[in-house]
Amino acid sequence: MKTKDELPECPVATTVQLIGSKWKLLILRNLLVRPWRFNELRKNLEGISQKVLTDSLRSMEEDGIITRTVYPEVPPRVEYALSDLGESMRPIIKSMEEFGLSYKSISEN
Repeated sequence: MKTKDELPECPVATTVQLIGSKWKLLILRNLLVRPWRFNELRKNLEGISQKVLTDSLRSMEEDGIITRTVYPEVPPRVEYALSDLGESMRPIIKSMEEFGLSYKSISEN
């Protein structure tokens, strides 16, 4: 997790820094539904590279937005899920969804 000194003064800029990339937002969207495994996310997020997915998941884990659970199985199973902090972003994603639906309905006219 970043320290207060590492974050921008502006709270909007802080949020953008944490989840502002296209891929992080789409990962959050998926994790709002249920925990996902790495390959499930990669297949669902069309166009994302393995490196970008890995980097995004690591960054979100370091920032405390998601959790990574490794199950002691052979082969190992790893699941990504929202942390409590990540879950608190649900209203942000919901607002984005509502805006997108509204915008689409306006542009259809």
